[in-house]
Amino acid sequence: MAAEPKQLLYGLSQSIHDVTAESVGDLIEESYHDDAEWYGPEPINELHGVESITQTYWQPLLSAFPDLEGNDYIIFENEFEGDHWVSTAGTLVGTFENDWLDIPATGQATWIQYGALHRVVDGKIAETRVLFDVLDVIRQAGYRLVPSLAPEVVRPGPATQDGLLFQEQEESASEQTLQMVEEMIFEGLGSYDGENLDVMDMDAYWHEDFMWYGPAGIGTTRGVDGFQEFHQGPWLEAFPDRGTGGDAVRVAEGNYCAWTAWPSGEATHRGDGLFGLPSTGETVTFRVIDFWRREGNLLAENWVFIDVINLLGQFGVDVFERLRNNPESVRW
Repeated sequence: MAAEPKQLLYGLSQSIHDVTAESVGDLIEESYHDDAEWYGPEPINELHGVESITQTYWQPLLSAFPDLEGNDYIIFENEFEGDHWVSTAGTLVGTFENDWLDIPATGQATWIQYGALHRVVDGKIAETRVLFDVLDVIRQAGYRLVPSLAPEVVRPGPATQDGLLFQEQEESASEQTLQMVEEMIFEGLGSYDGENLDVMDMDAYWHEDFMWYGPAGIGTTRGVDGFQEFHQGPWLEAFPDRGTGGDAVRVAEGNYCAWTAWPSGEATHRGDGLFGLPSTGETVTFRVIDFWRREGNLLAENWVFIDVINLLGQFGVDVFERLRNNPESVRW
């Protein structure tokens, strides 16, 4: 498979350090179609057109982090239902010099963790679906809004350090990875009976010591036991009827796979305790982007990006209102 779409996204990431809030518009115009669509986390949400993407997302970001640098640790591509998608994950790092999204600047180095899928048409980006761990930026700024069951870390790249797939991959490997992820989602996770985690048979899909890299508010776990104790169990207790969303995209190349939908799922908030909050009994939706690395016949690593702030808003918790009006109540 030709590497041009990957180089487009990788080049965009590598060029961020060399532009400013005033000059970034030229770079975005070179990379995006004029009528491109952009779907991101709360409070940015949906943007339409290259001018809106530049003015609403990129310029405020670079004003807040003038020395911002992009570091992709995963990049791969493939087709899904006739469209060409490039999947990227990594971190943006920069000095937090000016407030961003109502988050008070710290003057310190800050990591913005991201996962994204980009639909590329005729050499330019036509659509981006991206999740930044905004709650983690808030955590790094010294504010604790929700408790986390597992450690909150800056997610590392693949243990094998082979996530930048610029070389052509075997089609059979890509097919095997996609099949394994689909079986894990539809046959494993999809078999949950609302009561017993064991019926999903996670051991059939996951490496014994697999790493689950989760967002702020949830944290990172190791192995099936850690995954079930610190994330899957509490999550399914809160959302026993969760289902996947429409408009799903699944892309695999080599040993890597990415998935998202917008929204990514829907469920009734029935269980108490998730994020330290009581059940609302309301229907909520999720925004999720997942990346997996296959090792042999099992999945060994899973990078998970969830718009936790959007979910908290559906629980009645306005994160940004708290930061604006009562920041000392949530300062560490």
